[in-house]
Amino acid sequence: MAPGTNGGVQSLQRAFDLLEGLADAGGEASLSELATSSGLPMPTIHRLIRTLVALGYVRQHPNRRYALGSRLIRLGENAGRQFGTWARPLLADLVDEVGETANLAVLEHDEVVYVAQAPSRHSMRMFTEVGRRLLPHGTGVGKAMLSQMAPNDVRELLKRTGMPAYTPNTFQDPELLLRHLAEVTTRGYAIDESEQELGVRCIAVPVKGTPSPAAISVSGPEGRLTDEIVPKVAPIVQRIAEAISETLHTRASG
Repeated sequence: MAPGTNGGVQSLQRAFDLLEGLADAGGEASLSELATSSGLPMPTIHRLIRTLVALGYVRQHPNRRYALGSRLIRLGENAGRQFGTWARPLLADLVDEVGETANLAVLEHDEVVYVAQAPSRHSMRMFTEVGRRLLPHGTGVGKAMLSQMAPNDVRELLKRTGMPAYTPNTFQDPELLLRHLAEVTTRGYAIDESEQELGVRCIAVPVKGTPSPAAISVSGPEGRLTDEIVPKVAPIVQRIAEAISETLHTRASG
């Protein structure tokens, strides 16, 4: 039976449309905003929202606006861990080819979350670790993800998060960052120039076709990831990102 021909299937689809609408609105919206974005009748939205609130997937603020609920965090965290688990062998391949630490991160609630890492064979303490959360403007993976978003969506995200400086090199001006992101889009990869941790350079590439924005990166000291090395490493990172995207598509359609 096709979706939409059965009341239960249609209600489920509409409920997920509302959750997606809340996510697209930055995690919070009014009923009228949801009605505008979804095109659903207000009585239908009332009924679905009441159910989602009762289940904990949506919460209602005192000002009668609605936000994504805490029960979604557990689902997202488990999905992120599974994503990281099957992507880890490809990250290991990246480490074998490049020799530096490889990371996989996703964007959750305006934050970059590292969900998998394959460590370098070099002994070096890395600032990033699985489970760590950072704001996207100050990370290579974050900039790679932002480069895939519309400029106005990036502006809205930056308004919500602010742009605190992790180091003196961190971008703190939205318009400067947006111009930089246009260069990232053209080039196909982002570079973190000691913007998250002094002395560390990162080459990051978006993973396309994921349910939420994602990116992979290799990180290492500036002395090893030199200006001459970066153009040689970037295509390898891009190839692994494409392999992860293809694997995700195969698993989704399998």
